[in-house]
Amino acid sequence: MSLPFLTRRPTVPAKDGASWPHVVIVGGGFAGANAVLGLRDARVRVTLIDRNVYKTFQPLLYQVATAGLNPGDVTMFLRGLSLKVPNMRYRQGEVVGVDPERKVVTLNEGQRGDQELSYDYLVLANGATTTYFGTPGAEEHAMPMYTRAQALAIRDRIFSELERSSREAGVTHDKLHVCIVGGGPTGVEIAGALADFRMQELDILYPEMDPGTLQVTVLQRGDELLKEFSDKYRQYAADELRDRGVTLRLGHGVKEVGYDHVVLDDDSILESDITIWAAGVAIPEAVSEWGLPQDKRGRLAVDDTLQVKGFPGVYAAGDIASQDEPLPQLAQPAIQTGAAVAKSIAADVKGKPRPEFAYTNLGTMATIGRHAAIAEIPFVGGLSGSVGWAAWLGVHITKMLGHRNQRAVAMNLVSLYGGTRGTHQPNPVVGEVDSLRAARLFEEQAPHRRFGLNAGAAVHGPTSEDGTGAADVADPSKD
Repeated sequence: MSLPFLTRRPTVPAKDGASWPHVVIVGGGFAGANAVLGLRDARVRVTLIDRNVYKTFQPLLYQVATAGLNPGDVTMFLRGLSLKVPNMRYRQGEVVGVDPERKVVTLNEGQRGDQELSYDYLVLANGATTTYFGTPGAEEHAMPMYTRAQALAIRDRIFSELERSSREAGVTHDKLHVCIVGGGPTGVEIAGALADFRMQELDILYPEMDPGTLQVTVLQRGDELLKEFSDKYRQYAADELRDRGVTLRLGHGVKEVGYDHVVLDDDSILESDITIWAAGVAIPEAVSEWGLPQDKRGRLAVDDTLQVKGFPGVYAAGDIASQDEPLPQLAQPAIQTGAAVAKSIAADVKGKPRPEFAYTNLGTMATIGRHAAIAEIPFVGGLSGSVGWAAWLGVHITKMLGHRNQRAVAMNLVSLYGGTRGTHQPNPVVGEVDSLRAARLFEEQAPHRRFGLNAGAAVHGPTSEDGTGAADVADPSKD
């Protein structure tokens, strides 16, 4: 007799599996991965399609962007799902078309042209992507943080600019400004992490620089941060960030982004050597070509069982799905809708009624920084400070797929935030730090820059004796 917890599930489907209905799942994020897991015992064949071979735990991407975690800590190999779901197969590619009438998806795999894949059930869980709301210069100069590659680009840019600035610190006293556009959870969390880095590590790692060299600003169109939370915790988050030296510019949107500045909707100009875009997401434009019903925000309209309205056998889950009352585009709704879609398909295969989906609100969490987080949990109430931070850490670790990821994140975050100022040993996770390229680009952009050494040399006149450009002296908004 074998014990369940000592034995491994079979790694190949049943012998008659070739005749089972075929479920194609597009997207390996929270919704897609949980749909796969929910079909582990269903008599179906599952094909998971994603352009990446890994699943990203997006709530912790900001830790990758600020050098707190390794990128591998927050990513899991999608093929690893077959350990628990032997009836799953994975294909890397990009879906370029969906034909619900013929029941096929068209897949670009980079060779032999586009490939068609037929299905009996289709689950669209390909999520959302960054939107710049048509802001001039944003796509060119701002740095989004929605994927692993984007988080790594931010991390490498931050340290490249720190290295460049360290060489100029004694000459121009030029500050390194990081502006974060968006005051939601992502914007608040990355601002807090950068502030903690400045307080705990910057003077040790860069003793030639004053810690005040790194300036962090959050830009929010609305008058408050974290609109998902109650007034009490919005204020708590704002106070914690200010205590950490983060500047909050509330009530003003960004109308233009440049190489080293942003222009606000009141035409004021702020220095921004690195602009991080955390202002929102949108559904990919390609979805509109699939002939499926969409709401005014582009999300697929689904019924109470998460089936796309008017298209039997086609389901949507996660950020891309919208019932009559849309859920927020967060991890927990994606997890629950992915699992619910699997239940609907499993019931339909058995000839049983498909269950209606009902969302369970498990609460909302955000971390502001070292031992400071907020959580609003139904039937529990609100948590903040160290207690809120411990709850935030516990929930995020348990929601990760894979024991290896859970152990790595727990160990690295405890190491990062544990101890005191005297015992903490700075050891940021760094990668390609190319400060030479950053310096070259800094010089090449001189005609377009408004701040720093030789700023606007071809437009705004000569550089002043202290190394600042004419725009620095004239603009009262510069810190």
